Amino acid sequence: MANLNLIVLYVEDPAVSTAFYEKLLGAAPLVTSPNFHAFPMAGNGMLGLWRKSHVKPEPVGSGAANEIGIMLSDADAITACYQSWVAAGIDIEQELATLDFGPTFVARDPDGHRIRVCLFDN
Repeated sequence: MANLNLIVLYVEDPAVSTAFYEKLLGAAPLVTSPNFHAFPMAGNGMLGLWRKSHVKPEPVGSGAANEIGIMLSDADAITACYQSWVAAGIDIEQELATLDFGPTFVARDPDGHRIRVCLFDN
């Protein structure tokens, strides 16, 4: 069985995006090259940042067409994360709200990719 273990975001400048994700995640990338950087994710996954101008085949569309997510264990953790990101000046697209699936908010990275923070309910 195949294991989904890599998410790649197409970015204008990997160095700019890496600085953003280092601040957001509190971690350094494990892989760095001039056109690709990758951060570790839970479960041995990786978040890749690939310079859009070097992607083959050439990508179509924008970063706002989908979301990546960070799932936290409780509502207090989501509120604390939201307050921390606002204080850090991270672009917030959707303010903290409660939707059908619980408390959530959406931020944007420098390339406009949506990052949803929501509740992990197992």
